[in-house]
Amino acid sequence: MALLQISEPGKGTLPHEHRHAVGIDLGTTNSLIASVISGQATIIQDEDNVKIIPSIVHYKDKELLIGESAKKRQLDDPKNTISSVKRLMGKSLSDVNPKDFVIELEDGNGTIGIKTNVGLKSPVEISAEILRHLRLLAEKRLGHEIKGAVITVPAYFDDAQRQATKDAAKVADINVLRLINEPTAAALAYGLDKKVEGNFVIYDLGGGTFDISILRLDKGLFEVIATHGDSSLGGDDFDQLIEQWIIKDANIPMEDVKIRQRIKEVARKTKESLTTKPKVMIDELEGINKELSKEAFASLSAHLTEKTISCIKLALHDANLTTDQITGVVMVGGSTRMPNIQAAVKNFFGMPLLNNINPDEVVALGAAEQANILAGNTNHDLLLLDVTPLSLGIETMGEIVERIIPRNSTLPVALAQEFTTYQDGQTGMVIHVVQGERDLVKDCRSLGKFTLKGIPPMVAGAAKIRVTFQVDADGLLSVSAKELSTGVESSIEVKPSYGIDDKQIKEMLASSFSSAESDKENRALAEVKVEGKQIITMIQEALNADKALLNKNEIDLIYKSINELTNMLEQEDRNQIEQKITHLNEVTADFAERRMDHSINKALAGKKIDTLEL
Repeated sequence: MALLQISEPGKGTLPHEHRHAVGIDLGTTNSLIASVISGQATIIQDEDNVKIIPSIVHYKDKELLIGESAKKRQLDDPKNTISSVKRLMGKSLSDVNPKDFVIELEDGNGTIGIKTNVGLKSPVEISAEILRHLRLLAEKRLGHEIKGAVITVPAYFDDAQRQATKDAAKVADINVLRLINEPTAAALAYGLDKKVEGNFVIYDLGGGTFDISILRLDKGLFEVIATHGDSSLGGDDFDQLIEQWIIKDANIPMEDVKIRQRIKEVARKTKESLTTKPKVMIDELEGINKELSKEAFASLSAHLTEKTISCIKLALHDANLTTDQITGVVMVGGSTRMPNIQAAVKNFFGMPLLNNINPDEVVALGAAEQANILAGNTNHDLLLLDVTPLSLGIETMGEIVERIIPRNSTLPVALAQEFTTYQDGQTGMVIHVVQGERDLVKDCRSLGKFTLKGIPPMVAGAAKIRVTFQVDADGLLSVSAKELSTGVESSIEVKPSYGIDDKQIKEMLASSFSSAESDKENRALAEVKVEGKQIITMIQEALNADKALLNKNEIDLIYKSINELTNMLEQEDRNQIEQKITHLNEVTADFAERRMDHSINKALAGKKIDTLEL
């Protein structure tokens, strides 16, 4: 007897039409791949029935090992065994502390280079090896070529880190259907898009990153309304605290990389043991005999736990919500198994936590659900709306930032604004794209520049240039500028060579709150300076054209006022500048009237009243 799989009418594709797609959780510590099989999202296991693949790559001459086999080489050959590479994605050497890594790092033309026995490797290359391993595993187990994948990224990954992830997938010969945020994938795995309505918090603490996202579910709309996080905070940091505690007051030769790697391994196992045990004895290292209790570890790592709570508070603030307005809290990531984390989050929200799905698997399962939808295997209509983590805009006169896409805008998004020229006859314009929450360019991060050429020469302010920002569903940015009268256009795909250090992200947000008043004053000062310069330029052009309408005393008085305003523009007193602008306008008011009368008389000269059009 043979069994045939059939699909319910209207519920999806027939078996022979099924497009095999997968969801990939490319994690800092471990990676997983999943697919919807017989209508159920399922983690794909390797030949040893193992679901979780360590995100570790080992290079040795012509030998390449990935996953568990690479992990076994870590103690013997730590310099050629790379782990936690996700922490290096989309970053430059200046963004990290090389001392935190056993592997050797060096500058790789703006990105990070990792020294190995087979040459310098980039984080993208190493991530591609992991992704290729996952793809081949899935194709072998499913018996079909993979048509596409949804890959998850931390919600707080910036444009460079997302682009690096897509580049790694391309190298691994994977067609990326979409990048989605890890918290969003977790919510899909819990079926929050189908079963309930309300405001849900997704608390995602992985091996190397932390995300907090607040989702609003309402009548089929699945919207991320706020996100916060720390792309350099995860289980690795809790491990490092135990490492430091182990070696404190101990005489250990830390220059020996094998010993350093051994200590890292002991620290990780100690943390994991404290999940179920009240205390752990550490005696497997020579010269070390210490006991660490669950309470002592909670105290040791309290500042890290508090960092995550601070991120929750900021996300709630952005969403304009209180804890009373939260319907549920979903716990994601293997590091949420730590009892101190569970207790802190539960106490903060005052409610039981949703953690009945394996926190290691939940992200991959959700990604598989989304991949199945995007591959066209189901008629389920799901609208996912993620958000931008930071504001995007351009530099305008006076080094002022004009925000075009505010942070926490839903994705995908396309917004445009019109700008104009500053000088007469201007035929080109440099578009400087920036990211951040402050009002002045110097306080934000530069993402890139491009030039719009071919603007027709006109008087200042006559040209109309529309600048359009587009952020796609993957969170990747492109910017275009178009002169509307001619259709001349230029554009750029913003691909910075390194990512924003998380410290910079938090400083950007924190300073935008603490500096709100000073930013407002600085912006007003910059704007009034631009106004002063424009008035001086216009009056000087008028004098060059019609100075004959004035006597010497009047000319001297105007030039005196211009010099006073010019000198004041070098100062930082907005009120004084405004007063000098007002004074200059008063001094030149009679001149402006004479110029108008002169222009009218010139236009009417030699014409009869009955020939004029009224």
